[in-house]
Amino acid sequence: MKLTLKIWRQKNNLDKGKFVTYNVDNIPEEASFLEMLDILNERLVLQGEDPVTFDHDCREGICGACGLYINGHPHGKYKNTTTCQLHMRKFKDGDTITVEPWRSEAFPIIKDLMVDRSALDRLIQSGGYVSVRTGGVPDANALPVNKHDADLSMDAASCIGCGACVATCKNGSAMLFVSAKFSQLALLPQGQVETYERVQKMVARMDELGFGNCSNTYACMAECPKGISVTNIARMNRQFLAAKIAEPLKK
Repeated sequence: MKLTLKIWRQKNNLDKGKFVTYNVDNIPEEASFLEMLDILNERLVLQGEDPVTFDHDCREGICGACGLYINGHPHGKYKNTTTCQLHMRKFKDGDTITVEPWRSEAFPIIKDLMVDRSALDRLIQSGGYVSVRTGGVPDANALPVNKHDADLSMDAASCIGCGACVATCKNGSAMLFVSAKFSQLALLPQGQVETYERVQKMVARMDELGFGNCSNTYACMAECPKGISVTNIARMNRQFLAAKIAEPLKK
């Protein structure tokens, strides 16, 4: 395959940055998108040029590191697909592909296509965990959990924290991510003890970190590679209002 790549190059967060065009050929159709970038970088290194910096880790669609904006969509235009699961057979010979980093105030660019997503980690640190003693690991059926709730919790837990929801939201909101991390705990008995405190702390921290407000455009759900539902946002909003009435967070 012959491709024209328009890739965002930026030395650091202070650099202005620009698109640079690369023409590549002999790209195997069975290669993944990241493998295609590897091939480009090998050629750049051989030519004495600086390789394109991009984030990746497991390359199995479960870590969320491979966050790239491809032709106007986070991870590309295909539903429930991460960048590392996107293969070149989805493109046509001669295509022009535009590759950008996540665009968000909360995700400053480190270099080229790599951004600092540690703001998501700080959101988890603010309350996305269970701190009360729940004992050791119980037998599978020792703690009764409604199957419907268990399934919803598992669905929410499938969020990989890639930040696609933030990047695609016109407001740069992290509500889908936060609500997924909130819901996976709030739906289970072990997490319900701290529900009111958790939701207030996570929402407050989200505002502090510079994420925008949710205006219910559903772009986050449409672009989420794991299909996280916006019903999690509704659940978190209900719990947030209940918490404000029943148990205001002490400062």
